Amino acid sequence: MNHEVPSPKHGYPGRLFVFEGLDGSGKSTQAALLAKWLAAQGYRVFQTEWNSSELVSNTIRRGKKKGLLTPTTFSLLHATDFADRFDRRILPPLRAGYVVVCDRYSFTAFVRDSARGCDPEWVRTIYSFAPPPDVAFYFRVPVRVTLQRKIASRLKINYYEAGMDMGLSDDLHDSYERFQGRLKREYDRIAVQDRMTVIDSTRPVEKIQAELRETVRPVLAGFPTMETLMHDA
Repeated sequence: MNHEVPSPKHGYPGRLFVFEGLDGSGKSTQAALLAKWLAAQGYRVFQTEWNSSELVSNTIRRGKKKGLLTPTTFSLLHATDFADRFDRRILPPLRAGYVVVCDRYSFTAFVRDSARGCDPEWVRTIYSFAPPPDVAFYFRVPVRVTLQRKIASRLKINYYEAGMDMGLSDDLHDSYERFQGRLKREYDRIAVQDRMTVIDSTRPVEKIQAELRETVRPVLAGFPTMETLMHDA
């Protein structure tokens, strides 16, 4: 007996949960925690991250290092990277009936490319091959909080992460706040447009995780676990 009812959102047997937000918003931590919890519940889980394709990663890295990437080039390279990632690492497990947990999806491109001056509709057209997820979480957090978290973690602030290529400021921290502020405004805008589930990411980790689990439970109602699949085999 096949319990894998196709998702009404994207039409594949699996389920797709997407995590979006500014760097330092806590989304990656929460994505990993949810994936572990889902696996503990018996679901087949596959987790993937943004910019994980080997197809153009070296080109993007060299372009960044030499400062050769324009906003349009940035957009096209990342779209190529995502298309390869989607085709090889997201679509197969979705077709196979897995729960796919994505740390960043096409929404990241909508936000970053628009903040760098690309036409939003043009960007969405490029990514039109990517189906809507079952749930898209947006981890909302003040920009200053993400900066404080970065400094506290002692992680180096990336040149492009700070938007230094945009000429917003000569000071790294000031440029970071200005550019990340642009990203946040775009996220706030598309969160409404794309009906994302907004998460207050200033709260304790355990409270956020509890909310995520409650949100995905109804989406997984009747969805098969490994035990169910083995019983039906």
